[in-house]
Amino acid sequence: MTKPYVIYQNIRSLIDAPIILLCLVWSLNQFGQEVSYSGIFIYLFALLSLISWYISAHISKLYTDLRTNKFSEEIVYIGFTIILHGIFLTSILFFFRDNFQFNNRFLLFYFGIVFLSVVITKYALRKYLHGLIYQGKLQEKVLLVGSTSAALNFYDTIKTHKYYGYDCLGFIDNEQNKLNGCNYLGKVDDLPSIIQSIEIDEVIIALPNSAHKEIKYSVEVCDHYAKRVRIIPDFYFYASTNIQINTIGLLPVLNLRSLPQDRFYNKLLKRTFDILFASLFFLMIGWWLFPIVALLIKLSSKGPVIFKQERWGINNERIICYKFRTMKHGSPQVDADGNFIQSTRNDSRVTTLGKYLRKSNIDEFPQFWNVLIGNMSVVGPRPHVTPLNLSSIKEIEHYLLRHLVKPGITGWAQVNGCRGETLTKHDMQTRVNFDLYYIHRWTFRLDCWIILQTMVNIIKGDENAY
Repeated sequence: MTKPYVIYQNIRSLIDAPIILLCLVWSLNQFGQEVSYSGIFIYLFALLSLISWYISAHISKLYTDLRTNKFSEEIVYIGFTIILHGIFLTSILFFFRDNFQFNNRFLLFYFGIVFLSVVITKYALRKYLHGLIYQGKLQEKVLLVGSTSAALNFYDTIKTHKYYGYDCLGFIDNEQNKLNGCNYLGKVDDLPSIIQSIEIDEVIIALPNSAHKEIKYSVEVCDHYAKRVRIIPDFYFYASTNIQINTIGLLPVLNLRSLPQDRFYNKLLKRTFDILFASLFFLMIGWWLFPIVALLIKLSSKGPVIFKQERWGINNERIICYKFRTMKHGSPQVDADGNFIQSTRNDSRVTTLGKYLRKSNIDEFPQFWNVLIGNMSVVGPRPHVTPLNLSSIKEIEHYLLRHLVKPGITGWAQVNGCRGETLTKHDMQTRVNFDLYYIHRWTFRLDCWIILQTMVNIIKGDENAY
């Protein structure tokens, strides 16, 4: 990291201390008559609150570099920190119950305003960081070594998301001199002279795995000139596994372990959450929304309210996926050659009401019934129709691996913009790559973030939802 960014990270963590103290004072002012404490213990309580908060933040990794994460994901980190903070602090207070007596309203108010205050502060700091980055004050200048697909993906990513804070000065490679408009600076042997001639904060090595000599040479040059270096490994060959890097002595070893959702307790956790979430949806929203949508569909067009479609679930099993009908009854689903006709922007088959239902994602809500009966999950790779699966198997690498887990109503690919029509093979491959990332790196926290980001997208609107 650049020095200014290190300062920003320090501010981002240290600013939470006054927030915790102010929230404590505010809570005492609101519920002072319901809280009793002896002597100087209130200062000890403040100190314990700070210690508890920073221990929780360390465990939840709240203060890691989150600039490439969406803010909704950072909210999940904050929420996890609040939960840990509550557990630690109440456990500590139990041992001091003779010195400090309080009720649940005090604690709920305190934890609630801490959560809101930290969220607001972190959002303001993030926007301030983005402003500095767009002004060019906090950008890290990087040099790219290699022109592999991983290198191209890295360059396109930091070019598209400028708020990540990376400025690619150019790339070097022995084989190619073009990389989607990135400046070509020479061959790998030119690395020493390039480092000496221009200011570089970090070197990103994205060479193919077979280029052992070039990778070793590049690392040695960076070490000689005290430049930070990171390697983007070409792990697509191992896409069917969940990769973890361990060490035996000083030797790094790739551990190709089982998928997270293969473990019994993870399956139990995910299934329990699915049942609770889907049940809560029907109890709070479904019971009154479904009759309204059904009536509107009946009044606006002929045909059934619910559209049933065969899709593929876990282990390629055929499932019936339920949706509110958004197209005119009898609209063709396949062309003369048997190829699936994807929905396009301004598709004439979509009804006027259907456009709104698709835009707001309400058409997907009946799939919560699929979740309850167990052939879908709230979060997972989106299920595709049979004709699209059959055509993608032949063209898309590792396509069937996305069926190692249950399909979902929303997924990692969808919250990262992979929605709507897949115009090219590259579009579908990108979607599959996102799905595989989710499958291999699943955590309950990732599911929570995807749900939160989905809600944000519904409120903001998604241009690819049509």
